[in-house]
Amino acid sequence: MLVDLDALLQQHNYVAGVDEAGRGPLAGPVFAAAVILDPKQPIAELMDSKKLSAKKRDDLALQIKEHALAWCIASASTEEIDTLNILQATMLAMRRACAQLALKPELILIDGNRVPTELTAPARAVIKGDDLVPAISAASILAKTARDAACMVMHEQYPHYGFEQHKGYGTKLHKERLLQYGPCPEHRRSFAPVRDLLKVN
Repeated sequence: MLVDLDALLQQHNYVAGVDEAGRGPLAGPVFAAAVILDPKQPIAELMDSKKLSAKKRDDLALQIKEHALAWCIASASTEEIDTLNILQATMLAMRRACAQLALKPELILIDGNRVPTELTAPARAVIKGDDLVPAISAASILAKTARDAACMVMHEQYPHYGFEQHKGYGTKLHKERLLQYGPCPEHRRSFAPVRDLLKVN
């Protein structure tokens, strides 16, 4: 896999890395980012965003936006998630991010085991790509920081749910607040904990 990836990266000048953030939470949009890094301006310490502190992610996000050849962050809304399902909404966010890149990629590498349809260039999935491909690591960081920022906005709109703490994931606190207050407009009605609560009420 590593040799194959190295060969792919050497064959193309403009390789976009793509990753998502927010598939698992019970509320809020799902985000995706696409990044084409500049080999002449390497960024140190790029890795899977989940392995970085919030401060480090924020610092790296600034560097990525400043030094990348092109980058884009896109999302699919809560309504789109409930209409399409979370997998298809994630694919939609990825397509949007790739389509809006200022520079057209020659190759798109996507974290995971699925490739969205109708992309702007040939693409392949890379399992654990956010650890193996710097451009995917960069996309992971941009998607995660954008999703976290959206959760802070949700916290301002609906402060009693604790979005600033759990970022929409189904923690004990979040489920307790859901039970206490019922779902807000940003809760994903198609997700079991929210759907089951609506059935009860």
